[in-house]
Amino acid sequence: MQAVTAMRLRLRDYAMLMRWHRPIGALLLLWPTLWALWIAGAGRPSPIVVIVFVAGVFVMRSAGCVINDFADRDFDPHVKRTRGRPIASGRVTPREAIVLFIVLCVAGLALVMLLNALTVALAFIGAFLAASYPFTKRFTHLPQLYLGLAFGWGIPMAFAAETGAVPVAAWVLLGANIFWSVAYDTEYAMVDRDDDARIGVKSTAILFGRWDRALVAASHVLTILFLAWGGALAGRGLLYYAGLAVAAAIAAYQQTLIWTRERDRCFSAFMNNNYFGAAVYIGLLLDYYR
Repeated sequence: MQAVTAMRLRLRDYAMLMRWHRPIGALLLLWPTLWALWIAGAGRPSPIVVIVFVAGVFVMRSAGCVINDFADRDFDPHVKRTRGRPIASGRVTPREAIVLFIVLCVAGLALVMLLNALTVALAFIGAFLAASYPFTKRFTHLPQLYLGLAFGWGIPMAFAAETGAVPVAAWVLLGANIFWSVAYDTEYAMVDRDDDARIGVKSTAILFGRWDRALVAASHVLTILFLAWGGALAGRGLLYYAGLAVAAAIAAYQQTLIWTRERDRCFSAFMNNNYFGAAVYIGLLLDYYR
């Protein structure tokens, strides 16, 4: 019985390390992937491709969380929000984390091998971006830009899987995701700004300083503009742009949340981006299936 209990606790720690109890990161990775799949597939993406990408999102997001906590294992104990994470608290060893990361990467590779050669080649770039992102916050105040590239790499992959090519529309949508990531991850970094500045972790929240709210707003505006451009390239209609209008209203609401820069309200603004991504996707669906 003790062995079963110990195994259950160990599996719970692994699940926490992969953030299975906090799906928001997977959702923020999933929405732009779905935007790309539906546009690349002209509203009718291959069911097999959709299944592979949805599964891949959750597998690679889990891998990203594991390598992030491995990279931050010396920082997390000093940050209020992260000191209870499995590696930071000593419940999971760094070696265990690396083994789990490799297992998840192998699972992701097995999924992508079901697709065409161009998608497989792009997947290796995506894996490098995901693995290297956690280390960027040591060298630049713009890790959020790199996160947008890593989180959005599923966009060119989706076009490659659906069409065998990566057209201009894919890069425009990737641009939209980069600006969106700067917006929501700056809100996220505002939660930890004081702790990050104290221990030497870099972020846009620190770089932007008192201009943080304005630059979050500007990033959301650029996201909407790039999404509108991508929609025009794809020949989308009024309902798609209505979805963008709803997303813009959601972004405006987030400004009210971050206005006082309180930690909990900044975190709520970050979480609220799930609705932003969903609004764009729902508008896209309605436009295709009207």
